[in-house]
Amino acid sequence: MKNLSAPVFIRNARLVLHNQVLSGSLSTSHGRISSVDTGNSGTTGEDWESDYLIPGLVEIHTDNLEKHLMPRPKVNWPVLPAIIAHDAQVIAAGITTVLDALSVGDIDPDSLRNQSLQPCAQGLASAAAAGLLRAEHLLHLRLELAEPDLPGLLAPFMLDERLALVSLMDHTPGQRQWSDIDHYRTYVTGKRGWSHEKVDQMLAVLAERQQRHVAENRRLAVAMCGRDGRNLPLASHDDTTPEHVLEGVADGVCISEFPTTIAAARAAREHGLAVVMGAPNCVRGGSHSGNVSAAELAREGLLDMFSSDYVPASLLQAAFMLQQYGYSLPEAIATVSATPAAAIALDDRGQIATGLRADFLRVRVHDGIPVVLGVWRSGQRVY
Repeated sequence: MKNLSAPVFIRNARLVLHNQVLSGSLSTSHGRISSVDTGNSGTTGEDWESDYLIPGLVEIHTDNLEKHLMPRPKVNWPVLPAIIAHDAQVIAAGITTVLDALSVGDIDPDSLRNQSLQPCAQGLASAAAAGLLRAEHLLHLRLELAEPDLPGLLAPFMLDERLALVSLMDHTPGQRQWSDIDHYRTYVTGKRGWSHEKVDQMLAVLAERQQRHVAENRRLAVAMCGRDGRNLPLASHDDTTPEHVLEGVADGVCISEFPTTIAAARAAREHGLAVVMGAPNCVRGGSHSGNVSAAELAREGLLDMFSSDYVPASLLQAAFMLQQYGYSLPEAIATVSATPAAAIALDDRGQIATGLRADFLRVRVHDGIPVVLGVWRSGQRVY
């Protein structure tokens, strides 16, 4: 990022603030928001013609990089070009802060995820240092607890300043996300190209791995994340029962990612966990795994944050859709900006307010769809 001292002046915008929407103007200085004013009297600057001015989106969990690393099954793409393409897609979606969700382990022993973990982490650091990335990229490590070498794979990241979130995952079929084995079978035969015979073989292998490794790996991972005063934010993943939530609470989890039932979401709320749902779930009208819909949780007031998961552009669209379920526009925008920023202790962004980092978007709604027309990060236009 360069030239942070160049000021920006914007007028005639609909400013989406933390509790209201106002027609007004905004200016920046040295990469920060220097003024937010009602009306446009005496203001010079770019006329936004009443388009929305909203905070830059904060994405805490996206697997989008993986799609660029393997654009088709068994087709591996070079790491740096994949990262550049991923960054371009993220920034075009209005995401100015992104936690790239890198998998540490996999339930598929033949997966290439472990081989790509370090190259991706190093590639992201190299690209950022070279000024090639337009969004700010932080790390979210997705710990597959059944991975035999999980502690060894996790250890090198414990001193990485980019590490902002760790999630505890167990994708063993027969529980959590894959409580319905038929849904699991359909998914892996379609996405991974497994035969039904391989599915049957893997069910036994994965159950054995779960029994051997999950409990101990969970204990070790939680201890590592709290060591030396680091106290990394922890997320549980695919909570299905209130007991799953209680297990997370005992481990110090503060975020419940993608609860699969309304009972789990209610339990998470009762215990002070922030509830994250997939934006694609909202846009599509349901879960691809057959679990609870984001819309149902929204209607019950149990949805705190969205993650774009595997479709970056879904994040903004899902937020605007929340207005159908009783959320005001400021409340809806907070699910993709202020609330995720606060959940991972990024207190310098996520709102349109004086003194905060000048991360913001120009958005116009066309036929009910929010369209990103411009993106500013730290006061510099990046899209």
